[in-house]
Amino acid sequence: MTETLDKQKRQRAEQLPLALTHDAATGRDDLLVAPPVSAAVAMIDAWPHWPAPVVILTGPAGCGKSHLASIWRERTGAADIHPLSGSDAAMVATRGPVLFEDADRRGFDENTLFHVINSVRQHQTTLLITARLWPMSWPVSLPDLRSRLKAATVVDIGEPDEDLLGQVIIKLFADRQLHIDDRIVAYIVARMERSMEAAQGVVDRLDRLALARGTRITRTLAAEVLESLAGQSGAD
Repeated sequence: MTETLDKQKRQRAEQLPLALTHDAATGRDDLLVAPPVSAAVAMIDAWPHWPAPVVILTGPAGCGKSHLASIWRERTGAADIHPLSGSDAAMVATRGPVLFEDADRRGFDENTLFHVINSVRQHQTTLLITARLWPMSWPVSLPDLRSRLKAATVVDIGEPDEDLLGQVIIKLFADRQLHIDDRIVAYIVARMERSMEAAQGVVDRLDRLALARGTRITRTLAAEVLESLAGQSGAD
């Protein structure tokens, strides 16, 4: 009876939302360079000597687009824009580099984005766009805008390999001021979904569960989290 009550208390504690935050390291020196992201890193490092005034970084959630965009913004002093109807995005683009993040998720006005690109070309500035999908997959009906997007340089960030996933997991724990044994990292990578988003989910769940139980991160805890996440995925 006592054991059952203790288990119930522990489960309730584990379900409590934790109002804890951590600061991710997003500087150039914190960037993990591996084959899936090397082309994108090289493009960011090459600015202002880009092959085209408009560069579009594409890739799945958590692949590093925001990190690269942050580095580029810091380096160039780029202004954030959202090309909606009635916005001053095109005018801002005449004054210097501009950044438009999550284009295919946030949406945009086609005419306004077309004018932004024209401003960039005319005033010899630069535009960095991030998105999950390639621009030819965006629901763009304006022929002139489609033409402008075809002329942009597109750099795709592929799915991470095991080496990069391991580095990402170590970095995510380091962002939380936590050290994790390399053997546990290898155990996780060998059994998790191959995506940056999954890596973030595993680390977040492990961190919260370890805090809730007041224990360190072990292989047993990792196995429990991976099994739990696999069950959730199967239920979706």
